[in-house]
Amino acid sequence: MYDTHAALEERAVLVGLERSGMDRWEVEDSLNELRELTRTAGAQVLEVIRQKRDKPDPATFIGKGKAEGIATFCKEKNANLVIFDDDLSPAQGRNLGEVFGEKVKVLDRTELILDIFAQRARTREGKIQVELAQLEYMLPRLTGMWTHLSRQNGAIGTRGPGETQLEVDRRRVQEKITRLKRALEEVRKNRRIERSGRQRLHWPVVSTIGYTNAGKSTLLNALTGADVLAEDKLFATLDPTTRKTRLPNNQNILLSDTVGFLRKLPHGLIEAFNATLEEVTEADLLLHVVDVSHPQAREQIQAVEVVLKEIHATGKPTVIALNKRDKLPPDSPTLETFLRDHPHAVPISAKNGENLDALLDEIANRLADRRVEVTLSIPPQRAKTIALIYRSGHVTARREDDNGNVMLEAQIPRMLAGELTPYIVETASK
Repeated sequence: MYDTHAALEERAVLVGLERSGMDRWEVEDSLNELRELTRTAGAQVLEVIRQKRDKPDPATFIGKGKAEGIATFCKEKNANLVIFDDDLSPAQGRNLGEVFGEKVKVLDRTELILDIFAQRARTREGKIQVELAQLEYMLPRLTGMWTHLSRQNGAIGTRGPGETQLEVDRRRVQEKITRLKRALEEVRKNRRIERSGRQRLHWPVVSTIGYTNAGKSTLLNALTGADVLAEDKLFATLDPTTRKTRLPNNQNILLSDTVGFLRKLPHGLIEAFNATLEEVTEADLLLHVVDVSHPQAREQIQAVEVVLKEIHATGKPTVIALNKRDKLPPDSPTLETFLRDHPHAVPISAKNGENLDALLDEIANRLADRRVEVTLSIPPQRAKTIALIYRSGHVTARREDDNGNVMLEAQIPRMLAGELTPYIVETASK
């Protein structure tokens, strides 16, 4: 019944609600973001419609009259997709579907984000997390859902489990959710094992965070020589990547790239992606990448802080990288204002490689208290211990004493210093 084909042929109308007390710029910026999300999903935006109301209509969100007007517009312009900038209740979704007719599909913001995630997931972990989020979102919306899903073929909002579970009932969906949660727990267990292995190296973990499309993957590539996909699209990175790099003081660190944050990021999505976001909560230092050229950069910082609070990652040591400085006009006061508010932030251009040395210096400074300068005396037969010091620390001098022991002057992680106490003959704070 729906006349949709490939995602690139979908023609969308975007709808935003301007509630009483909301700033106009807030509505416009959110709709601009919705436009980018729609573009990322692969649809063409025909029109953006705004509706002023004191509060959402419980039946159709925007009011029946406005909904009927949009239905007429869709028919005239051959639009087959209407996307709302807020979440719709199951009842609102069904009612709007009846108003718009069978040839027009109705999505809300969460469904659009879930579709993008379904496209972007590459690893088994990512696919499990996306499918879990989709099914949990679908569960309260089962009534009347399968009829229209069964008529879709890989269109926006239907990628993922909807294509393969068309006849599933509530019980079977719940069973699938339970199985996915068990699988995800296995993923989390494997991640904990990986982190345990990394901890044995005593290398600090630095996790990049930031609003989607702030340039986190580009920065990871620039600092580590990795080849993580970096596109000018929202959520270009979904699966986490960890790479090693060395700081100017010769300290090794592990730099981890994570999924970008977003305003109005659904709580259920954050819950489903806990396994990925654990990389943030377990990090020793957060590297907050900010698109300083974005008109709403401050609001994006606040949105990131909201998500950090939700995953219990507030209060961690953080370095702010003011990225995309190259996109600011030479006479722009923006950078100066940000540096006044965040005096330890580092302005950079990840794309052009500008000021990355200063960023690494700042990271090293923030991690300096994790290392101590020591002098060690190690019997020559303890070759593995000597190798561990070279691997985990920075050896500045080596000699042999009169007894044939290996004397090392080195900067090593404090945790490692505790393990090497029997060999330490002198300690000095760095």
